Amino acid sequence: MGKTYERIDGRLRTFIEQQPLFFTATAPLSGDGTVNLSPKGLKGSFAVLDEHTVAYLDFAGSNAETVAHLRENGRITLMWCAFQGPPNIVRVHGRGEPVFRDDPRFRELLAHFAGIDPTPHGLRAIIVVHAELVRDTCGFAVPFMTYDEDRELHAKRFAREDDASLNAYFESKEHIATSLDGLPGLPLPLRPI
Repeated sequence: MGKTYERIDGRLRTFIEQQPLFFTATAPLSGDGTVNLSPKGLKGSFAVLDEHTVAYLDFAGSNAETVAHLRENGRITLMWCAFQGPPNIVRVHGRGEPVFRDDPRFRELLAHFAGIDPTPHGLRAIIVVHAELVRDTCGFAVPFMTYDEDRELHAKRFAREDDASLNAYFESKEHIATSLDGLPGLPLPLRPI
């Protein structure tokens, strides 16, 4: 049933790139720390950089658990499910890092996301994941669901923010600069792009 892949290419890459939704899972090193599982979407916000590296845009939100966990230990799993077509689940287990707006690599990485305007979404970082294990499983129990369209609410909410007001928003949230478990989260103040 399940298969391990040496690289992200061909049919596997096509499947990943076609999915409108994926999930990220991270955890702190502490045995009693909070495991974080997040849905990610918005067309154009995910990219396969090469056969062993993927990336996604990290947009404004009310916490920064993934960023905090990656800063502490780098462990991350990404998962895609086939909600339409043949059943399939793909997981990329790897090491991730947040590339922040003041990082010299940021602009070059941003060029991989030409299919989306990140401006109205409060772009915080680009998460880069280096795959260590790539596997698929059957997905026989995953239900059929249809994708209608991206929600407009995120862009409507954050489009009215400039860097200063976005930074003020982040500073007003308890779990942006520091995670639920007290780990360093998003470095503030937010640097201009």
